Amino acid sequence: MHSLAILYSSFAAAVLIATLSPAHAQTSPDADQIAYNNACRTCHSIKEGDNRLGPSLYGIVGKKAGTVSGYDSSSAMRQSGIVWDEQNLDRFIADPDQVVHGNAMRPFGGIDLEDERQKIISYLKSAGGN
Repeated sequence: MHSLAILYSSFAAAVLIATLSPAHAQTSPDADQIAYNNACRTCHSIKEGDNRLGPSLYGIVGKKAGTVSGYDSSSAMRQSGIVWDEQNLDRFIADPDQVVHGNAMRPFGGIDLEDERQKIISYLKSAGGN
């Protein structure tokens, strides 16, 4: 009977680990907005035309970099040729200088955690007119 308890404990632990792993993690709209608020809201808005220190991120997914109406983007951003798809957003949020050298995103240096980047992208897609 003792070995059955050990087997059950091992199985329970494996199930717990699997449900907590990033591959199985699901984000909620609240978690997505919190990630956005923590990393982006100081400089950006998702309201159309509400440019602040940084450009509005309304409808950013699918938009060409440096083209937000009413915002004077850096020449590096305008000349980058990047279209903000999910992959480019993920790379940029991870390390802006690596993707667009000379961008004006100071002091933001990037977000290492992939799940946080994915929450931000999810929020931009759902709340930003996409």
